[in-house]
Amino acid sequence: MRILVIEAATAACSVALLDGGALVDARHEVVGRGHAERLVPMIGELLGDDRPDAILVDCGPGSFTGVRVGLAAARALAFGWQVPVHGYSTLALLAATALAADPTRTAVTIAVTGGHGEVFVQRFTGPALTAIGETQSLIPADAAQLAGDDPVFGSGAPVLLTARGDADGLECLPVAADVILLPPAFTNLPATPLYGRAPDAKLPS
Repeated sequence: MRILVIEAATAACSVALLDGGALVDARHEVVGRGHAERLVPMIGELLGDDRPDAILVDCGPGSFTGVRVGLAAARALAFGWQVPVHGYSTLALLAATALAADPTRTAVTIAVTGGHGEVFVQRFTGPALTAIGETQSLIPADAAQLAGDDPVFGSGAPVLLTARGDADGLECLPVAADVILLPPAFTNLPATPLYGRAPDAKLPS
């Protein structure tokens, strides 16, 4: 099965084509806020005249706009090609990458920049990827307390590590090609946004 992977939930914009669990080709750029302009052309460069059998897209949490752009593209292409579309979490992908990079790690905390000075944070253990608790949106000091002694990875790592007072971690962004590291249980989410926090706007009572 050939799977198109779409990653647009952070400042990174990347796509990958997988076939039978192996990487065929990939593109990766750090675009900041330019996902709407770059994503579809990048998919065209990757696929050419090819058509995948399924689509896998990052549902968040992360950039509100990036998540929406990625999901909109995935849903539109899935409808046009009449193929299934599923999702995965930004945090799970970063955790799988961090654990695979160093098999001696038994636990990691993933921190992704959120809104209002907070970070989206979640702990994972390995070697078999396991999520510990739910995604939370926390101020850096509370996120550092949740992380404990774990190495910290993600776009929110610098502020969390500053709050904790050490440098055991790495600022990094998700890469679509790394989806091959995710266990199947982490790649079957509905293709709907994972915002990671309640909306700021409230309905009138």
